[in-house]
Amino acid sequence: MSRLTTNGRRRIFFMDICFGMAILFLLGRVAWLMSGAGGELVKRAYDNQTRDRLISPRRGNITDRNGEILVGTQTAAAISVIHAQITDEEGTARVLSDILELDFDEVLKKVQKRVALVRIKDKVDAETAEKIRALDLDGVMIDEDIKRVYPYNDTAAQVLGFVGRDNQGVIGLEAKYDSILKGEKGRLMTYTKANGTEIKGLPQYRQAPVDGGELVTTLDLNIQRYAEQLIENTVTIKQAKSGLIIVMDPQNGEIYAMANYPSFDLNAPYTIEGGENMNSREKSDALNRMWRNFAINDTYEPGSTFKVVTSAAGLEEGVVHPDDTFECNAGRNVADRRIKCWRAPRSHGHETFVQGVQNSCNPVFMDVAARLGGARFYDYMIKYGFDKKTGVDLPGEAVGILRKKADITPLDTAVMSFGQSFQITPLQLISAVAATVNGGVRITPHFAKAVKNGDKTTDFVYNEGDRIISKETSDTMRGILESVVAVGTGNKTYIPGMRIGGKTATSQKLPRGSGKYIASFCAFAPAEDPKAIALVLINEPQGVYYGGQVAGPVMQQLLGNILPYMGVEPEFNENEKELAPIKAENYVGMSVKEAKTALGKLNIDAEVVGGGENVAAQLPNEGDNVNAGSKVILYTD
Repeated sequence: MSRLTTNGRRRIFFMDICFGMAILFLLGRVAWLMSGAGGELVKRAYDNQTRDRLISPRRGNITDRNGEILVGTQTAAAISVIHAQITDEEGTARVLSDILELDFDEVLKKVQKRVALVRIKDKVDAETAEKIRALDLDGVMIDEDIKRVYPYNDTAAQVLGFVGRDNQGVIGLEAKYDSILKGEKGRLMTYTKANGTEIKGLPQYRQAPVDGGELVTTLDLNIQRYAEQLIENTVTIKQAKSGLIIVMDPQNGEIYAMANYPSFDLNAPYTIEGGENMNSREKSDALNRMWRNFAINDTYEPGSTFKVVTSAAGLEEGVVHPDDTFECNAGRNVADRRIKCWRAPRSHGHETFVQGVQNSCNPVFMDVAARLGGARFYDYMIKYGFDKKTGVDLPGEAVGILRKKADITPLDTAVMSFGQSFQITPLQLISAVAATVNGGVRITPHFAKAVKNGDKTTDFVYNEGDRIISKETSDTMRGILESVVAVGTGNKTYIPGMRIGGKTATSQKLPRGSGKYIASFCAFAPAEDPKAIALVLINEPQGVYYGGQVAGPVMQQLLGNILPYMGVEPEFNENEKELAPIKAENYVGMSVKEAKTALGKLNIDAEVVGGGENVAAQLPNEGDNVNAGSKVILYTD
């Protein structure tokens, strides 16, 4: 036997080293798999052997303050396909497109996608889903889903908002409180083969979804619907561009109603009149306009309703007293300008401060603002919060547009005194008047009242705001504003037995001389202890455009119906006793004709809402006070 050469020994030694290193690498790999990567590999194997499908939670309801469901959720189904399990692509696509009323070619493209799971359609009603389930089509999955429903269609549309395809809030309360309403998704796990085919007969794992919380709002469905009916009728009759009504509790900021017109159907929020002729940019702009909430998203010059702020600031600072006298000579000369009274060329002549407020006399307010001085006047605008958001719980709130304090001239101060040369939102205006008449404290307007999760209810807490004026000044302002309705420019809102205070406004829109106006009226009742404050705003009314004449009658109808509903009892003086109200009877269940006849005998008009033949609801309710000559609203089925 020949002996190994030196080179042979070297080759063997090199091979031994390589073999040893390979053994060490394999031992190290085994150790790494057993210690570090084992869990990850098990997870990968588990993922390859199973398929998870998400289960949508039931989104929480949104209700009014009385528990009426404004937004609800229905059980629905989601239809999906698993390509690996489909045995007849064209046949499956044909069946699904026919039943789901979808385009065949689009469905076929989805069916042919070589991915684990493709959604064909979501929010499918239970009846349709059951038809598909009965066919037992290979590769077709039917999972749990939910569908958001809005039972009153366009009621409070800009306030409530809506959800997108993913059930996430888009605008309004749906967006603001999405984290509370949405809940947590569940999942359904099934076992699959290597090719993705589901293994039948093996147990499924189901993690139940967690339902969302129920949002209880401050809205009152009856007040909201009545306000919407009023504003729609007024905008239509006056051929106006748009309109708005806000009703709020001035003591705590709870909003009973926020009615915008035009509105839109929450069940079809992307449907635009004439949208088929629009390009994508035009559609986007049209949707944004349709969804805008004028109460918070837009600013305007408030006009004479702002005289409430000027009056309160002057009284608080002691630069004016109720019995101070003024002379209206149809205007005032400020700097090099002649600023007219709205009554020019006629004048109000000699008048007290209270009479100046009753007459809405511009020179009186220019004098009060001049006594305050521009800096002090501006400070009150800041105290009232016109430079910041009100804090209302809706997304997209705008803020007032004010001049810089250092830039304010005497001319600016003069025109600001009666609500020009700056802009605020309608909600800022009504919140300021509320603070003026509620004792002098700023409040936070809001919609959220409580959240319910099962048996647990959690109330929202809103801290009291800063004091703006003293209680004494507030008391004085309530009395002065009550006289505006009793004998002043707001007399068309007078209701026998009801003590109402308020202020009208006729705001000229920019540019000056455009001939476009906003007629508005802000009022509260009862004057001695306000339970409700309301703002009526009509944008660009045609014909007569004065606030007292256009918005005043609307406010009278509004307060005349909601105050009895809210339990505010009238108190009649000697001259009003023959106008005492009667108790409303029950008209629910009657035919519209029968109800009209019964109301006619009581000298009460009937206003019918809906096209049904029978009365399903009424406002005011049975037993509530109804003033002679006023109306009862009959809602038909």
